[in-house]
Amino acid sequence: MSLLLPQLSTLLPWIYLLAMLPVALNPSTSPIGRLWWPARLAGYAGFSVLLAALLQGALDEPDSDRLGLAMATLISLLALVIIDFSQRYLDGEPGQKRYILALLGTLAAVAVVVTSGDLYVLVAAWIVSSLCLHQLLTFYRDRPMAHVVAHKKFLASRLADLCLIVATVLLVHAGGDSAIAVMLDEVARRLQASGTLGWDLQLATVLLVLTVILKSAQLPVHGWLIQVMEAPTPVSALLHAGLVNLGGFVLLRFAPLLSAAPAAQTLLVVVGGGTVVLAGLVMMTRISIKVRLAWSTCAQMGLMLVECGLGLYELALVHLLAHSLYKAYAFLGAGDTVAQVRRQTLHKDAAPASLRLALWALVMVMAWLVLLHGIWSLLLPMHSLPAMALVILAIGLAPWCMRLSGALHSLGMLTLLLGCYLLWHMAAAHVLGSSPTTSDFQQYLGLFALLLFLSLYALQALIITQPEGALARRLYPLAFAGFYLDEHFTRLTFRLWPLTRSQSAMPATGERL
Repeated sequence: MSLLLPQLSTLLPWIYLLAMLPVALNPSTSPIGRLWWPARLAGYAGFSVLLAALLQGALDEPDSDRLGLAMATLISLLALVIIDFSQRYLDGEPGQKRYILALLGTLAAVAVVVTSGDLYVLVAAWIVSSLCLHQLLTFYRDRPMAHVVAHKKFLASRLADLCLIVATVLLVHAGGDSAIAVMLDEVARRLQASGTLGWDLQLATVLLVLTVILKSAQLPVHGWLIQVMEAPTPVSALLHAGLVNLGGFVLLRFAPLLSAAPAAQTLLVVVGGGTVVLAGLVMMTRISIKVRLAWSTCAQMGLMLVECGLGLYELALVHLLAHSLYKAYAFLGAGDTVAQVRRQTLHKDAAPASLRLALWALVMVMAWLVLLHGIWSLLLPMHSLPAMALVILAIGLAPWCMRLSGALHSLGMLTLLLGCYLLWHMAAAHVLGSSPTTSDFQQYLGLFALLLFLSLYALQALIITQPEGALARRLYPLAFAGFYLDEHFTRLTFRLWPLTRSQSAMPATGERL
């Protein structure tokens, strides 16, 4: 049985593909329940198989693809929840057969991406997942805005596919084989022989990073992700919790290659860091919960790219898993937001935040994290955290601590959260195995990223504590307009490939609720 455990994750795409067959053979006049039962059965079967593998110790098998197995388990859980939610959400809607086929096709393609060890198969599945998602984004065919947004996403994805195909050709030529393990062995051999990658692998890594940037909806090609709210809510959950995270997975898969390519690291940190800052500012001007979540995804993907560019692969894996689960829950539970706001109005208003409190929270969180991490390092010196990971955690937790009641409460929650994260960090290190060491160049990039994050924290603190100040008055119009980045990209897409008259009947810009 132990020999079969590492291969169980490869069954997941076949489960979804087999479920498509009875759906496709069912006539359109069949009862809706007959259309949905194969998908629901596939959801339960896929999650059961992966859960059984985990419970029987598949992650501890020496020959198992631990990263692929962890991602396949995440996908099977998301698929189970989204399929069940979709049946209730689309009750009474026409075209459910088309929706089920596109959903199962997307899930099967994503499962192939995370479980395949062959680069050609990975690339083909990634492209197929994008094409299947296009059918989900245009599920409501009578909504012109849905076609406009899907068109923008289609062009960005095809440009990404072009970069990905060229990168694949270079990688296969350099490695002599399409097996990812063989390519990474060739990377290790080159590094051991000369200390650097050749021009072909450097260029391939840069193109791979460009692919991830385009597919992860980073600025300035982010507009389609923000305006995709015309699709059904479960599609938004699948997109934000699953498909945009594939870029982070691919970077983790090729971590040894990325760690030896300074140009690719710089591109990740600059583009990802800039996206974090701009998306974080724009998100403050949004009222719609779904639009705020979309901008949050944009910023979270940027932060994940920064983490990969800095060599913080364990942090990136924990971030990927946590973001997927949180964002799926947030989108599927967005309908409860009104009730939550009504409950909050019954509570006493909190004291207004001050700039002094914001700075004090950051200093307190950083000092407490350093102290706790020092104790952890004494007890488990092999599992200490990089300094940049502590900085990212401190900046992220400081605003949250400002909302807690009392310093003792804040310190207690910080201790609990850091303890949980350190355990997750150890689990991520086990999944990824030995990660490449951080280079001196990545430390310089870390200083740049630190400057960006501190600038964002300071800007947000000034805006929150002084909403009527000169800085807030000047930044608000620009942030409310998304700094006009999407407008320029939209005009460019329509010049390169215009839509038909019927599809472009509505304006191409502006966010839909």
